[in-house]
Amino acid sequence: MDWLQVLVFPAIRALILIFVLLTGFAYLTWYERKLLARFQVRYGPNRAGKFGLLQPAADAVKAFFKEEIIPNHVDKPVYLLAPALALVPALIIWAVIPIAKGTPAIADVNIGFLWILAVAGIESYGIILAGWSSNNNYSLLGALRSSAQMVSYELPLGLFLVSILILAGSFSLVDLVESSRQWWEWIWLWLAFPFFFICILAETNRSPFDLPETENELVAGFQTEYGGMKFALFFIAEYVNMISMSAIMATLFFGGWRGPFAEQYIWLGPIYLFIKVVVLLFLFIWVRASIGRPRYDQLMKFCWQFMLPLGLVYVSISAVLAVFLK
Repeated sequence: MDWLQVLVFPAIRALILIFVLLTGFAYLTWYERKLLARFQVRYGPNRAGKFGLLQPAADAVKAFFKEEIIPNHVDKPVYLLAPALALVPALIIWAVIPIAKGTPAIADVNIGFLWILAVAGIESYGIILAGWSSNNNYSLLGALRSSAQMVSYELPLGLFLVSILILAGSFSLVDLVESSRQWWEWIWLWLAFPFFFICILAETNRSPFDLPETENELVAGFQTEYGGMKFALFFIAEYVNMISMSAIMATLFFGGWRGPFAEQYIWLGPIYLFIKVVVLLFLFIWVRASIGRPRYDQLMKFCWQFMLPLGLVYVSISAVLAVFLK
């Protein structure tokens, strides 16, 4: 029946996807702590369960039972709404990402690229409202940093996405993955990947671009007045966003679910996508362990004086290549 196809089946897929992402977030924290420990010649979590595998569950119990405190000076409705507003975009951006042949996570729409840009821009509102509603100088300064940083790096990010769109010829991510690319297209895309990844680091506020929450300058930035589950929601949003952006990069630059025999055996598609996402998450953590944090003025100068001109040059050359070589 039509109502099953339109409402029930997408709702079921959405619930399954949310469960997978939240479980993935829990074990991404374990994965990061273990990798950082190895980089620093430590053991990492090794008490809660074998190899520390129960550490995410222990952290969840601790966050759940922490006392919920709402300071008197905050704007309460906005203060409570902000953590959810930060988390929801990280979940719903998955709606258009293909996970197997002809199988998007939720729906195959012909505006997949626009959906990514639109939803990625919403997340900053949760951070800005959290800083403003906290009525705290550290929180407000962290929110202002975050808004300036995300708005700035969305410009080169959008230019690189437009370049991929020009070469793909379709707004649909399903069409992008399933279409065949020539060898020169792959090389041209991979040249852009390091710069796209830098934009993603700035968009997700990940180290070394975690300036909105620098503990040595701003205590905890926009999260300063948050505790308990409200703080945990911001924490979840950051890590789910890492997973979501890794899936987007895998889809745009590395073929998404594609791999040996993935077209014949559909169940292989999610496995290949999972492997690519794990490798890209390793890259996030490797950067955190290896690179120091720049000054804020250096971060903004790098965007406006290098990344933006580079994005403009890249999109111009992509347009020329699409006209003469496709």
